[in-house]
Amino acid sequence: MSNGYKTLIVDDERLARNELKRLLQAHPNCEVVAEAASAREALTILAEQHIDLVFLDIQMPEITGIELANEIPATTRFVFVTAYNGYALDAFSLNAVDYLLKPVAPERLAKTIGRLPVPDNTAGTDPTTNSEQRNNELFLPENHGILLKFGDINRIVRLQEIYRFACIGNHAAVYTTYGKSFIYSSLARIEQKLDPAFFFKTSRADIVRLDAIEHIETGISAGAMLAVLRDGQQIDVSRRQAQQLRQHFSGF
Repeated sequence: MSNGYKTLIVDDERLARNELKRLLQAHPNCEVVAEAASAREALTILAEQHIDLVFLDIQMPEITGIELANEIPATTRFVFVTAYNGYALDAFSLNAVDYLLKPVAPERLAKTIGRLPVPDNTAGTDPTTNSEQRNNELFLPENHGILLKFGDINRIVRLQEIYRFACIGNHAAVYTTYGKSFIYSSLARIEQKLDPAFFFKTSRADIVRLDAIEHIETGISAGAMLAVLRDGQQIDVSRRQAQQLRQHFSGF
C-alpha cells in the first residue's frame, strides 16, 4: 500500500454511499476505488481487485454485512457502518476496526481512520522481508481484547485468557478462563488471526492453546491422538495434525 488504503464502500443505499464517500474526502489516505450496492457485488469486487479497507453496512438484502465480513480476505481491514447498535458484539468479535452508527459524524470517522496503521511504502525494499512483515501483522497480539458475552455481562477477554476455539456451524464456541462464550466467525478466519506459536489447530473442528495442553493420549483410530487440557477436556487430534503436534513438543 504505497498510496494509502484502497477503499471499498458497501451499502444498499446510494445516498448512504455518497455521504460516506464525501466524508472520506477529508482523509486522503483512504482512496475510494469501488462501491457496491450488495454483498454479492462486493464479493465480486474483492475477487477481482486488491482492496485494503472496506466500509460495510450490516442490514442488506440476501447477505448481511456480518456474513460478508466472514468472507473478506484476512489481509483486508473492515469497518461496520450501520443505523443499528445491536450488532456491536458480533462486529468486534469479527475483529472489525470499528463500528460506526449512522449518520456518521466527521469527528467519529476521524477517530476510526486514526486507528488504522500508517500504510508503509514498500517501493525499493526487499519484497521477501516485506511479505514476512505483513504476515506477522496479521497475527493478533497476546494482549488483544475480544468482546465476549457471558450471560448478561459483556467482558473484554484477552487472547492469553482463551484456551480453545471450537467450530459450531458458522459460529465458534470460545472457552476462556471466565467460561464459555460464542462468536460469529468461522474457525478458518479465526485461525488466520492466531499466532501459531501459541495456538494449534488440532482438527477441522478445534483450535487449542498449546500451553493449555496438560498431556497427550493415544486416540481411538490409528495415528490419531487426544489432547487433554488442564480442565479435563479431551480434544481429538487428527492423524494429519498429530505428527505436527508431536514435533512441537519434541524439544530436541
